[in-house]
Amino acid sequence: MKLTQQDMARILDIDTKTLYNWRKYKPELYKKVMQGFKLEEAVNEAKEHYQRLEKIANGEK
Repeated sequence: MKLTQQDMARILDIDTKTLYNWRKYKPELYKKVMQGFKLEEAVNEAKEHYQRLEKIANGEK
């Protein structure tokens, strides 16, 4: 699921304007924040794949 800027701001407990300002005036900070969201997404996807593989290995559908 793709997060919107509003979703990310809510998760970070900041205003969307703050997120915009980070992107505009503090690009390295913004980049690190976005990397954090992407990492979390990748970890969640890996968990889902693992659970599916576990079900297949156990003969479940």
